[in-house]
Amino acid sequence: MSKVVLITGGSSGIGKSVGEYLIKKGFIVYGTSRNPQNYSESQFPILALDVTDNESIVSCVKIVVEKEGQLDVLINNAGAGITGPIEEIPELEIKRNFDTNFFGPINVIKAVLPQMRLQNAGLIINVTSIAGYMGLPYRGIYSASKGALELITEAFRMEIKDFNIHMCNVAPGDFATNIAAGRFHAPVKDDSPYKTPYGNTLDLMNTHVDSGKDPLLMAKAIHGIIITKKPKVHYKVGEFMQKFSIVLKRILPDRVYEKLLLNHYKL
Repeated sequence: MSKVVLITGGSSGIGKSVGEYLIKKGFIVYGTSRNPQNYSESQFPILALDVTDNESIVSCVKIVVEKEGQLDVLINNAGAGITGPIEEIPELEIKRNFDTNFFGPINVIKAVLPQMRLQNAGLIINVTSIAGYMGLPYRGIYSASKGALELITEAFRMEIKDFNIHMCNVAPGDFATNIAAGRFHAPVKDDSPYKTPYGNTLDLMNTHVDSGKDPLLMAKAIHGIIITKKPKVHYKVGEFMQKFSIVLKRILPDRVYEKLLLNHYKL
């Protein structure tokens, strides 16, 4: 039987590329969006789901299970970007980002676990970010929310191992998607002490996304994980130097690594 895959945030970007690739490989795919009516031409069904609304999550999972009788793979892909000096980002926006990038994925996991436990099988893939391995200037909240999801996965997978349910992280680097358009950007204020360094860093971040890798690379990586019998804990996908930056953080003294980041962002 074909495996049934649920992809949160499957209407565009990485989620869309993954879904389109998986249906070509014979999987049954459902994507999600807060506004599914906008994606009537999608190659796979797009269901209503808002990861910040638990009733929406439970309803979506119920629909998939009722239609297919199973749910084999969850790809926790929905997320949101956020930039700005931490001092100037409103507390509400910080909480909203964690609701989307951290608490939301946890609630989706909670919603699918009973069905996967009933099946005595399942795979959960959390899409995090290479930015989650380090505190990046003017991306500190994003780094923190994605880093938190990385750590919670390490704990979660040990708790669910007795149910034959696997869980892992996939951390992408910069990919050519529309994530920059959907970010919350703290405004570059004329009277802000961060005006020049934040403005320059914001331009650099947007350039990285515009020149990022093809999301098909992520699709192929995720397909490879799905067909692997024993997935690893962590996967990284992206430019060599972005992946290597994680290795450097592990081996270099903290002050030296910090200096590398400051030089990279011209701060």
